[in-house]
Amino acid sequence: MKDYYVDLHIHIGRTHRGRAVKITGARSLTLQNVLKTASERKGLDMVGIIDCHSPEVIEELELLIDKEEMVELEEGGLKFGQTVLILGSEIEIYDQYCQGPIHVLVYMPTLDAMKELSAWMMSYMKNIHLSSQRIYCEGITLQEKIKELGGLFIPAHVFTPFKSLYGKGVEFSLTEVFNPNLIDGIELGLSSDTTMAREINELDPYVFLTNSDAHSLAKIAREYQKMELKQPSFLELEKALKEVEGRKIAVNYGLNPELGKYHQTVCRKCLQPGAVGSLCSACGSKSIINGVANRIKEIAGLSAEKSNRSRPAYVHQVPLDFIPGLGPKTFERLLAVFGTEMNILHEVTVNQLQEVVPEKTAVFIDLARKGLLTFTAGGGGKYGKIKST
Repeated sequence: MKDYYVDLHIHIGRTHRGRAVKITGARSLTLQNVLKTASERKGLDMVGIIDCHSPEVIEELELLIDKEEMVELEEGGLKFGQTVLILGSEIEIYDQYCQGPIHVLVYMPTLDAMKELSAWMMSYMKNIHLSSQRIYCEGITLQEKIKELGGLFIPAHVFTPFKSLYGKGVEFSLTEVFNPNLIDGIELGLSSDTTMAREINELDPYVFLTNSDAHSLAKIAREYQKMELKQPSFLELEKALKEVEGRKIAVNYGLNPELGKYHQTVCRKCLQPGAVGSLCSACGSKSIINGVANRIKEIAGLSAEKSNRSRPAYVHQVPLDFIPGLGPKTFERLLAVFGTEMNILHEVTVNQLQEVVPEKTAVFIDLARKGLLTFTAGGGGKYGKIKST
């Protein structure tokens, strides 16, 4: 087995105010820019792009294959440079059993399977061309179709207050909307970590995933995982999610939950901490956004049983672009010397960093990647902040 770095939730910039748009430029979220950034700058071995159901993306993928810039793998997935693409789609479910909308991630083994899924979804969506579109069928019906096509089904950012499984989608249990036997993993989201999520014992059967949910090139791999695989491919990913034949998620790397936008319960209007169902003590607003930390306590409090399942380490790692004083020019110097962000985060020593950047910046990077910084907690849609060194 070898270690591979994986981020399975990356967007392509395909919409603006509900319409598909053509996006160009070296820093834009085009398919090729995402793949090149993931491969050449980030150092990721496997990525999931969640707009692959769009006919335009499918057409572009076919063109890259025809030009031999991308190769379909026998075990599923598409090879581009040093990175394997897993074909994904983010879908919004809001059926009769849901308390509110729920986002899910699905992944297909082959381009043909994704084309078949796209054709099927056209009958249940208003606009197949856009990202994260609502599907007008029951969640279990979608699960069954995904399994029929040999795919994977993963609820996305499950604790986020909006458009997520526990945030708004169910009262207390995933069984209210899904067949638990047809779920392949749980994506935690930026405002929670393993310690928090393991309080919910119905999640014991599933691996936890930490993905970036990136809407810009810079945010790719702000959260990711290290997987032990034979090689990057769809089949190996499926084995890791099932934890069979020695394949597994070895480490989750993610933000300290306090950096997440929805960690604490606050007033949407003025961001003052508060309690759900009460008026804001600072401005009198009724709009209190329930934070992830509080929501997990609500759900976990229903059961006396706690999880005994062994989980991989969760490393609270601050992304490099969060580092104070680490501007674009300094970042480019680091990449020019050390190659990729994964090398900087996992391989390079403090002494090596100090040969390229000022000592203060090198120490800051080291503290950040070790999870030794402190923060002011985020909430109500506002990220937390690094407080001190």
